[in-house]
Amino acid sequence: MSNLEHRYEVRSREERYRGRIFDVVTEEVTMPGGGTGLRDLVRHVGAVAVVALDDAGQVVLIRQYRHPVGRHLWELPAGLMDVSGEELPVAALRELAEEADLTAARVDVLVDLHSSPGFTNEIVRVFLARDLADVPADERHERHDEEADLQVVRIDLDEAVAMVLAGEITNASAVAGLLAAARARDTGFTQLRRSDAPLSR
Repeated sequence: MSNLEHRYEVRSREERYRGRIFDVVTEEVTMPGGGTGLRDLVRHVGAVAVVALDDAGQVVLIRQYRHPVGRHLWELPAGLMDVSGEELPVAALRELAEEADLTAARVDVLVDLHSSPGFTNEIVRVFLARDLADVPADERHERHDEEADLQVVRIDLDEAVAMVLAGEITNASAVAGLLAAARARDTGFTQLRRSDAPLSR
């Protein structure tokens, strides 16, 4: 058996939709053994998410309406990589402030994930934020649209993990981030990557 991997080359590309957050394209790709196949994919700007862990061992969860699934989901503070030139740790802190009214003095990388690689190149970097403090009331972000309906709670990290395992938390970055945070805590936070570590694209 050959150890050489097939090189999947794009022969043609047709753009179906162009939007602010994602584009939809169809690509003709070379397949092993000859021939080509058509693949529809969503090219996404990417996102950041934050497990905010306080000194009492509690994490911040938000409950937000997600129209594609038609219901509210428990999630982490999160947002798009859509500000040109913005460093990822800065984006994470911005989202933490906007969605949870918190700042953090310490930020590390927990995990990177491809949210659904069967159809999108979206990558999410999940950070661990510690040494939390409240954003002063007069500096807080004014929330609009679905964010105006956000519910923000703090629960014990182990309770959040139990919610993941019970199927009560299904958002991919929340599942990955909470499980990674529990592992990081249990190993003394010794295996975290620096906040500026290269993104695993």
